[in-house]
Amino acid sequence: YMSHHGKYLPRHPKKYKGNPTNIVYRSSWEKKFMNWCDITESVSEWQSEEFFIPYRSPIDGRVHRYYPDFFVKYKDANGKRRTMVVEVKPKKETKMPITNPKRRTKSWAYSVRTYAVNQAKWKAAREYCKDHNYEFKIMTEHELGIR
Repeated sequence: YMSHHGKYLPRHPKKYKGNPTNIVYRSSWEKKFMNWCDITESVSEWQSEEFFIPYRSPIDGRVHRYYPDFFVKYKDANGKRRTMVVEVKPKKETKMPITNPKRRTKSWAYSVRTYAVNQAKWKAAREYCKDHNYEFKIMTEHELGIR
């Protein structure tokens, strides 16, 4: 999931709100979503990691910056203009890790911390989106049509 990274060159750079020569993807899934935003006519503008939402980390109690993967303005099937903040994540990172495993390994502890931080980020994102009349969506391999 994470090994595929690089720079995305949009076919429609005017749709990209930000620097279209510096669009970075950190996974093949992000690249697939970038391509969809770029070539889909109903998408009027999009950006990737161009703004942040402050959130309080449950790990250290401090405020950090969360840069959502995507910000997309589009028209839905009914012609209604909509704005969405999108996070691309593997389904397994959206589910709570086992609370009492047989062995408390380093990878288990890492997954517990990652899950807790993601929950704090997504709670802040939902509140931010509610305040701005945006939608917040987590896109997993299921929504992206990846097996």
